[in-house]
Parts: sequence; C-alpha cells; structure tokens
Amino acid sequence: MNEKGRLVFLPGLLCNERLWKPQLAFFEENYLCEVPDLTRASSINELALQALKQVRGKFNLVGLSMGGYVALEIMRIAPERIQRLALIDTKARADSPEQKRRRRGLLSLAGRGKFKGVTPHLMPLLIHPDRMEDASLTSEIYKMAEEVGQEAFVRQQTAILDRESHLSILSNIKCPVQVICGRDDLITPLDCSEEIVTLTPNAELLVLEDCGHLSNIELPERVNKSLQGWLERN
Repeated sequence: MNEKGRLVFLPGLLCNERLWKPQLAFFEENYLCEVPDLTRASSINELALQALKQVRGKFNLVGLSMGGYVALEIMRIAPERIQRLALIDTKARADSPEQKRRRRGLLSLAGRGKFKGVTPHLMPLLIHPDRMEDASLTSEIYKMAEEVGQEAFVRQQTAILDRESHLSILSNIKCPVQVICGRDDLITPLDCSEEIVTLTPNAELLVLEDCGHLSNIELPERVNKSLQGWLERN
C-alpha cells in the first residue's frame, strides 16, 4: 500500500463508482483509492458497517450527499479508523417532514413499478442550470441511476428516510474536516454545510459558485484542489 494511505469515496443516492471518476484519476497515483458499494442495505447504520468491512485499516473518508450520511455514521461508530473527513453537498440534520413526504412518494412510485431513475425532470435538482446541456455530464448521471436500479434505490431511500440526525456528534470529531458545497445546491442547500462547519472543530468550508448538488463532477478541478489541500493539512 502507498505510504500515504487509503482514500475512500462514498457515493450518493443512485450513484456508484462513476461519480468519483475525476477524483480517482487525480488521486490514484498517490493514494489507494476505494469506492465501497452502498446499494445493499436499507439503513444508514448497516451501510456504514458494510463500508467498513470493505476497507481495511485506517483511511481518509470522502462522502457526497447520502455518502455523507454514511460517512457521519462511520464517524459515530468507528472514529478511530478515520484520519480525515470530507463532506460534499450533504447535511448532518435529519430530513424535514416535507422531505420525508417526498421520499415516501418516490418510494410509492417505485413500489408500483414506476421507477425511472434520474429523469430530465429531476436533473435540474442535481446540477447547475448552466450544465443542463452538457451531454457528457448528464449521460454519466443517467448511466449511474440505471446501473444502481430500482431495488437498490428503494433500499437507499429507505435508509435515508429512516436516518437520525448526526448533529450531536459533530463536536466530537477531532480530525481535519473539509466541507464543500455548491452555492446553488437545491437538495442539500448551503446552510446545511454551514451548520456542519459551525458545529465541527477543525472544519473548513469551500463554497463553489455556479454549482449545484453534484459538485465533484460539475467542478472537478476545484474539488480536487480542495481535497488535496485537506489531505496535506496537519
């Protein structure tokens, strides 16, 4: 193993290893990069336990959106294994009642066989309007959703719906923390990231202008530069 250690990336809802292609390409020369499978359980705790089983030893941890929820659960149950934590376009608070109603509605549609993955209607929630015509970007998002599929989507939405708040653990996180959020993120708005930074010691915030929810693939160079600085931070 490279002496600099492991760098573990946790994908979001309806995402897989494709999500992290820009980061894997950038960091794989100097880090052992791994992307655990987050499709096989229906609770955030079980997803965290499964991720821990897929990675050996201590590691630097990056999570986006749902991956951030799993990352915070890992910090709750196994903080001794985490060297650094990066949280991208995510939140520590639980869903609001309205957000839970929307998730239940999506689960109901999927249960009736009307799962369509990411549709053109949903794409504006994921990326900035300026990138809606970027076919290479949108095609990757569609491919990920198709590959994850309906059954895993139901498990993931159930896990997100039933998760508890992680706000109470933030003050106990002692490792270097990098928080990144797109200014125009409509799914986990900027105030969610600001809340994390306010409550977490040794946390820094990067706000990306003209950027939506999937900031690591919208502005990969900016995100990679930020993560590089985080990894080198004492």
